[in-house]
Amino acid sequence: MLFCSQCGNQVGTTVHCTRCGAKQPVDYATPPPTAAARDPLAALNPRTASILCYVPGIGWIASIIVLASDRFRHDRLVRFHGFQGLYLFVAWLLDDQVLRPILERIPGFQLQHVVQAVLLGMSIFMMVKAAHDEAYCLPLFGELAQKSVAED
Repeated sequence: MLFCSQCGNQVGTTVHCTRCGAKQPVDYATPPPTAAARDPLAALNPRTASILCYVPGIGWIASIIVLASDRFRHDRLVRFHGFQGLYLFVAWLLDDQVLRPILERIPGFQLQHVVQAVLLGMSIFMMVKAAHDEAYCLPLFGELAQKSVAED
């Protein structure tokens, strides 16, 4: 329990004493918060962060978190995977919102399933590459990701 530095009244955790109104000094016995307490991503392994950027459906969330965090601001490999994961997600969106409506109107033409299989294969392939700490450049997406990392 803490006491007032002026009158000795019990103050607890208040900033000012309730009896005399004196401002209480900072408790230097309490250590400042550690980096892990300030940064929620401090315990996240860079390899795991890279892999999460390619998870179909939710990888875009991990990519944005990785690219916005201070933890990975200077890690070019993780940022590369973050950008490439975002560009791959944009390809998923284009497939879902643009290609599928067009290709479904063509009878007997099942190219849309092939496109989805290719995108899924690319995601799985890149999760394996990220697990091995490799910066493999996918066609088109890899070049864009390299340019994005270089601009930082």
